[in-house]
Amino acid sequence: MLFTVSDLKTILLPVSAFACATAPIHSFDRLLHALIWIWIHQLMCNVSNQARTRLEDAINKPWRPLPSGRISEPQALVLRWVTVGAAFSCSAIHGGDLMLTTFCLFLTTFAYDELGLAGHHIAKSVCNIGGYTTFEIGATKLMGATHDLDNVSVTAVCISGALIFTTIQAQDFADVEGDAILGRKTFPIYAPELCRIATVIAMSVWSLFLVSFWGIGTVSGATFVVFGSFVGSRYYFLRRPDDDKLSYLLYNIWLTMVHIMPNHARTQLFAY
Repeated sequence: MLFTVSDLKTILLPVSAFACATAPIHSFDRLLHALIWIWIHQLMCNVSNQARTRLEDAINKPWRPLPSGRISEPQALVLRWVTVGAAFSCSAIHGGDLMLTTFCLFLTTFAYDELGLAGHHIAKSVCNIGGYTTFEIGATKLMGATHDLDNVSVTAVCISGALIFTTIQAQDFADVEGDAILGRKTFPIYAPELCRIATVIAMSVWSLFLVSFWGIGTVSGATFVVFGSFVGSRYYFLRRPDDDKLSYLLYNIWLTMVHIMPNHARTQLFAY
């Protein structure tokens, strides 16, 4: 569980909200299957990443299994491949299209960790697009009445991918010290001032665009735009590591709100 705990707010919660809103939920049984599928695939990604970042985690997240001594690096590498098998087995239960989704997520994770794409800010953002969108596609297929994605679902996934590409640097501000030790060139390390400015602009512009695109009501839309601009502004004006950690928590709340918005196209959930 410790492998996944820090990403429950970044993967499990936003992706579950996205699938619930976009599919939408067909039954409690499908909801349960989707949550299990998301968590097992998140575990696959987390173990793969953490098996090779013990030094970074010793600084940024010392409570994780490797830096805390709960598991050795060789054991983590074995567990990494066990989780791959578990993910494919979980998808096999639900059909070939889910196995293809798992394969795409595995390739993304392999490129991110084994091929070192996590070390460059652009390559890392591309991998994050692949990661989030495959999670979203798989969860939405499981949550709905069928595995087919309609126009609302496809549009929502495409928007999510573009949004992740332009805002996911939000996760890197609090980890600058550990990333620097590993020699990574994340956006906050490569261009610290530009990155903070870009985050403010991206979150504000996306908030305005999404309210308009999904036809959100005045009160709901204004609340969302104000919150998105507030979170983006925090990244610019509050720069201590503890501030960045709180800002990232708020970013994930904003991201979850983003992922709920497609439901408005089906139910007029945010009419006011």
